[in-house]
Amino acid sequence: MSANRDISPVPNTLDVLSVNDAVIEVAAIAAESALHADEPDPDHAARRALVVRELLAQRAVATGLLANGADLDDETIDHLLELECTTPVPSTEECQRYYAANMQKFRSPDLAFARHILFALTEKAAMTRVRARAEEAHRELAQHHDRFDALARTLSNCPSGQVGGNLGQLTRGESVPEFEAAIFGSQHIGLLPGLVNTRYGFHIVWIERRIAGESLPFEAVKATIERYLSEHVRHKSIQQYLNLLASSAELGGIALDVRPGLLLQ
Repeated sequence: MSANRDISPVPNTLDVLSVNDAVIEVAAIAAESALHADEPDPDHAARRALVVRELLAQRAVATGLLANGADLDDETIDHLLELECTTPVPSTEECQRYYAANMQKFRSPDLAFARHILFALTEKAAMTRVRARAEEAHRELAQHHDRFDALARTLSNCPSGQVGGNLGQLTRGESVPEFEAAIFGSQHIGLLPGLVNTRYGFHIVWIERRIAGESLPFEAVKATIERYLSEHVRHKSIQQYLNLLASSAELGGIALDVRPGLLLQ
């Protein structure tokens, strides 16, 4: 939302929001506050956003990108930043240093192939009875591994029971945290030694096999690193630019804490 610029003299009061000789109207602040209702201080967030836009609008007018009194749009902001904020392309050496320091981010995911039998908790089934049934089935499977398929089909409350409890290939982030912790918290293969308790109930889990993730080569992730580092530098450049505009202006009604994210909201 663009601030409405009023070039009348600025009254000497802290509540009046102003940038140089432009007063930002109370109605504009109220309308902008509604867009920041989820922030701790919507009024301050609105004032901050409007001041940033007014600073940019005044600079755009000064550079000839915007007619005096015209509304500031995103295209003009982008053009202004392109002209006045330099964002150097990260070098290969910088990308390699980031890669070496963050190799855990650049690896293929760990995979687990698993089956399970779910004994679901419901309002009608007491937890102690459900657990007892699950423990009985677990003891049976500990003695007779070949019965997993049959027991999954007859006992599981999960649709996967119809295919012997087969969950297929699993990676981190695909299941609830407590189930994921049981799957990836060890390198165990075969029947997990105890029940897995989740918000859905009790699970008997069998790990068929595991495939450990591997580090991805630098060349495979170089473009991703370049984009990340460029965006990081761009945000810092925007912050410095906004701080420069703010420090060169007379501001009323706010103590400005400039952040580049204000332009992205």
